[in-house]
Amino acid sequence: MYYAIISEDVEDSLGRRTEVRPAHLARLETLRDEGRLLLAGPHPAIDAEDPGPAGFSGSLVIAEFESLEAARTWADADPYVSAGVYASVKVKPFRRVLP
Repeated sequence: MYYAIISEDVEDSLGRRTEVRPAHLARLETLRDEGRLLLAGPHPAIDAEDPGPAGFSGSLVIAEFESLEAARTWADADPYVSAGVYASVKVKPFRRVLP
């Protein structure tokens, strides 16, 4: 089943994001290579493709896991969590309807 991992950043998270981004992306690339990643990306803090110094307000990952517990465990191990980028992380079951 798919699960949505919805994360909200702390204020001024851009510097921390930049530092650990390679490790964060490596985990997402593993999910992609395993065929389990539906989509992933950040929420720009302003209405712009490249928010520049405004940074990001959070992230969304939708990926396949064997259970809600497995999705939570994966989310809790994210480098952005340990680096203090995220203020909160929610994990919810997701049912793909379209496309």
